[in-house]
Amino acid sequence: MSNRNSIPAGVKLIIGVNVLAIIVTCIFWLLVYLKLFHAPQLDVQLEKSALASTFGFMIADILYAVPCLILSLRGLYKLDFNGFIFAQLANILWFYSVTAVLIRDVYMTNLTPGDFVFMPFVVFSIWAAAYLWKQRNIFIPSR
Repeated sequence: MSNRNSIPAGVKLIIGVNVLAIIVTCIFWLLVYLKLFHAPQLDVQLEKSALASTFGFMIADILYAVPCLILSLRGLYKLDFNGFIFAQLANILWFYSVTAVLIRDVYMTNLTPGDFVFMPFVVFSIWAAAYLWKQRNIFIPSR
């Protein structure tokens, strides 16, 4: 694409979904924090283990996934290579973290609200990663 001012519809869609993902992720983890981490003491070791795992994913999302999503926005809008990289990193993190949590929850036969809230983002990230890869040339400055 020679006109760098024209943002493809697929990139606009990814920007929109990334904005939604930032909002949903922050609200979800705030609600989880308020509910789970102010709950009565847990006596069962398995419950403590599940809580520790949830806490780990919350911290990872706040430290890595949300910043990658935020950093992807400007770069995607400007068709900048950094936007491509940060969007791809966010896609990988979606796939990795939700897969790990989903496998844990299926194994424990206890699907959680997070499984249902974040699964659409995983499905979208698979498409977005492939789409961005096919469109990678628009993010590379002409020489």
